[in-house]
Amino acid sequence: MKSVLIVDDAAFMRLNLKNILKDDYEILGEAENGKEAVEMYKEKEPDIVTMDITMPVMDGIEAIKAILDIDPDANIVVCSAMGQQKIVIQAIELGAQDFIVKPFKKDRVKEAISKAS
Repeated sequence: MKSVLIVDDAAFMRLNLKNILKDDYEILGEAENGKEAVEMYKEKEPDIVTMDITMPVMDGIEAIKAILDIDPDANIVVCSAMGQQKIVIQAIELGAQDFIVKPFKKDRVKEAISKAS
């Protein structure tokens, strides 16, 4: 079973993703900012990371860069709100595999995560 690290500053968004993914993936942990995400990535080595963009302490773009510095083959799926296309494009150019838009649609989340793994 593939493992996932869920990164989002909103607890309800993390819970939402966890509920969508828990039957098909092992949830290794949750981080509420990019700095936590990078530390957890090093410690837990998940197969896939779902990465929010707008977060305190360290945003998703900085966290993506840091994780890809640690592991150039990291599988990252960006989670963004509507209207963040430029940031999503930047994340994809950095090396994120795919993106999902909030509010999450279950089928789209599963599709993006399975493509990334």
